[in-house]
Amino acid sequence: MTTYLVLKYLHLMGAAVLLGTGAGIAFFMLLAHLTGQARTVADVARMVVTADFVFTATAVVVQPITGVLLAREVGYSLLEGWIVLSIILYLVTGAFWLPVVWMQMRMRDLAIAAADSGTPLPEAYHRLFWLWFAFGFPAFAAVLGIYWLMIARPQLF
Repeated sequence: MTTYLVLKYLHLMGAAVLLGTGAGIAFFMLLAHLTGQARTVADVARMVVTADFVFTATAVVVQPITGVLLAREVGYSLLEGWIVLSIILYLVTGAFWLPVVWMQMRMRDLAIAAADSGTPLPEAYHRLFWLWFAFGFPAFAAVLGIYWLMIARPQLF
């Protein structure tokens, strides 16, 4: 197997993990939230935070490394328009993802406290949930944009 194929495989797997984990986390957190049950939200949020650290964070580190090595292996300049735009969108994704990780940890803690005390989810949880929900749209759109740029590699500038 060539270096190119190994790098391409790792880069594609990282991209799949980022998109898949992000979509899965959003789906399960939304479903847990819709139950309105503090224990369900607490349990799901606990798993979501773990998944973000194990899968998403790993892929976040792997992607730029494999991307740079892959570009170098193929002979692309990192200043090509589609690569520059991909990097910008990657940074946009990160700018939304980092606060989301903190929000998930805080929502988890609020839900655990509510479940342990037998009280409903507090207003602070609901405010964070809707902010978390809103942050997901630009992050997810940016990831979809990166996928398109990697596939199409358009001449931008």
